[in-house]
Amino acid sequence: MIICTKNMDYRFGTQCQFVQNQVMVNSEKDRASLLCMKALANRGRLDSVSQQMASHPQYLESFLRTQHYILYMDGPLPLHYRHYIAIMAAARHHCRYLVSLHSAQFLRVDGDPLWLQGLEAAPPRLRHLDHINKVLAHQPWLTARSHIQALLKTGEQCWSLAELVQAVVLLAHCHSLCSFVFGSGSDSDSIPTPRVHHGTPPGYCLCDAANGNTALLPPPAGPTEKAPRRRSLDSSCEVAYLREQIQKSQEEIKERKADRLHSQTLSHADVEEEDEAMFSADPSRFVTDPEFGYQEFARREEDHFQVFRVQDYSWEDHGFSLVNRLYSDIGHLLDERFRNVASLPFPHSPDLKRAIWNYIHCIYGIRYDDYDYGEVNRLLERGLKLYIKAVACYPDSSKTPLCPLSWAHIKASEKVHVNLLVMEARLQAELLYALRAITQYMIA
Repeated sequence: MIICTKNMDYRFGTQCQFVQNQVMVNSEKDRASLLCMKALANRGRLDSVSQQMASHPQYLESFLRTQHYILYMDGPLPLHYRHYIAIMAAARHHCRYLVSLHSAQFLRVDGDPLWLQGLEAAPPRLRHLDHINKVLAHQPWLTARSHIQALLKTGEQCWSLAELVQAVVLLAHCHSLCSFVFGSGSDSDSIPTPRVHHGTPPGYCLCDAANGNTALLPPPAGPTEKAPRRRSLDSSCEVAYLREQIQKSQEEIKERKADRLHSQTLSHADVEEEDEAMFSADPSRFVTDPEFGYQEFARREEDHFQVFRVQDYSWEDHGFSLVNRLYSDIGHLLDERFRNVASLPFPHSPDLKRAIWNYIHCIYGIRYDDYDYGEVNRLLERGLKLYIKAVACYPDSSKTPLCPLSWAHIKASEKVHVNLLVMEARLQAELLYALRAITQYMIA
């Protein structure tokens, strides 16, 4: 495996070409190590999500490549819009980890600090996404052609079809990532990993392929000493820049954050932590209708909410081609993720993997006519089903997922594998509902 692929555009092309010609990975262990070192070279510390996924380097590579493309590469949405949409998506599940990370990134790409006051401070175009964000996050079967039509109607604040498709992909990506963060405990991890000065270990390529960043500054997102610490900023220049952005905001923001600020005589490390706390935005600011959540699809009226039958609309036959046509290359990247998670080695029966995948789709109202759902009850014990459902449908950083008792002696990589299956199955489910609605709009 070659670390830097030729089909991606990196800022440090010379270094990447050198790695292309020199670095070959002969084992999965080396592959994981090099992927982690690339993330370490860019951020100065490994984020919790990358650490968890590193036990499956083949999947980690495809995940980071997709995330990099969605957030930073070609697409109709400006960068600050992308990070704000990510904030909106993560806020639906109260995921402080992702809200803080994308709040910091939002400021680094010249996003208006006033928008971080809450959803009401954002432009109308972004506020119009709130309803479809809410529906996709909790009850995706409600996604209808009318939602698409309302966003695409002519007017000053309308969305183009290409913009909406990118926004939908980003929403689904972040919703499903919240499930992984919740299931793996990344959101509550309070132990910081060792940090390299200025984030650059000597002798490593500085390209940004694998860790989901381009030439942007590395993301902070940590709370104060009263809460778990996250990553810190990597230079006093970045601190000064970010403080300058915050100082431009209204007096209301300053008053809200006054209790978190220390004097200017603090050491650089303390200043960095305080600046990080300023970007640790409260997720509830970006949420409307907080009572809206997941409801049992099986208990809905059958004649009102029809079961989504994969034989009528599938990823392979319909969703892939549509999303790839409206958002160039993203279909291939998403399909690579689905294929990679399906091909990961699993120490248990392959039927168990399919049962997990189909069970997640079932609780979201998606059914396969050629599958015997009695297999779900036979292969998945009750504790595992409860865990999967909690991670898929109720990811919330204020709660702790109940791990099945049978997991006491399971390897960490196997637990990560299950969380990856949950994340990818949920991602595909949201995309199927959204893309079907877009298809219905296009052919109406």
